[in-house]
Amino acid sequence: MGEKQLRQVIGVDIGGTEIKGLVVNEAGMVLAEMERETEACQGRKGILGQLNELLSELLARCAEVEAVGIASAGRVNVTTGEVIFATDNLPGWQGMPLTQWAKETFGLPAVADNDANAALLGEAWLGAGRDKQSLVMLTLGTGVGGANMCQGRLLRGAGWRGGDWGHSVLVPGGHPCNCGKQGCVEQYVSGSALQRIALEQTESTYTHGREIMAAAGRGEAAALIVLEQYTADLALVMANISASMDPELIILGGGVIHDHAIWWHRLTNKLHREGLADRIVAAELGNRAGCFGAARLAMERL
Repeated sequence: MGEKQLRQVIGVDIGGTEIKGLVVNEAGMVLAEMERETEACQGRKGILGQLNELLSELLARCAEVEAVGIASAGRVNVTTGEVIFATDNLPGWQGMPLTQWAKETFGLPAVADNDANAALLGEAWLGAGRDKQSLVMLTLGTGVGGANMCQGRLLRGAGWRGGDWGHSVLVPGGHPCNCGKQGCVEQYVSGSALQRIALEQTESTYTHGREIMAAAGRGEAAALIVLEQYTADLALVMANISASMDPELIILGGGVIHDHAIWWHRLTNKLHREGLADRIVAAELGNRAGCFGAARLAMERL
């Protein structure tokens, strides 16, 4: 008798700038991979056009795919597969029935979840959270995403907003946020917040967070001032999360992590005072974490 064929699924991650997709088998092996621009400026129609092209090509390459898992920015009702809240990063996306669209378009079982939940699921399966049951994840990118896991299960919340740490308030009456509140965590520890902090705190006019990181790596005083403020705010966020959830690990992911060698020691030095330095780890799966998590959801759907 031949070896049992491992089941194959697609995991796709829809972000504000790009859509990423993987065909993965149940051992976590990547069989095909693709990226597309999100075309968010064209609204729902443009985003769906790109998503359709990406999924069609992956299915053409791997005909044995049995299900599709979709991770999306925004708040997602996992039971219905609908995006129940989305910011202007994905215009026209609020109300999008993701799983219904995927089933009708491709004739396959489908499941959808928030991208931060999917990223945590991916890291728990194949990344920094392997063999852990109690985890929190923060994704530090254009915004700040978050997700919680307890006893191996995602805590999505009654209104599907569990883990939305980016929109908890860090500075009462602080910087306005696109969610309508003031002083949200996202306005202080996201990648885009780095640039604003640089403008507020120094006379330098860095045009991107990567410039700030590179300047700090060269020892430039202005950039080091920015990172000192940034890591102080991030350490406070970590301490607050730990006080409420007390997880085994808090996993930090997102674009800001690419340069973590430059600022990680500043963060852990601050967390030593809280006894938390050994509970903070960098994500291991990079920008594929959401795809792996979406694939894992598709496996569970089967």
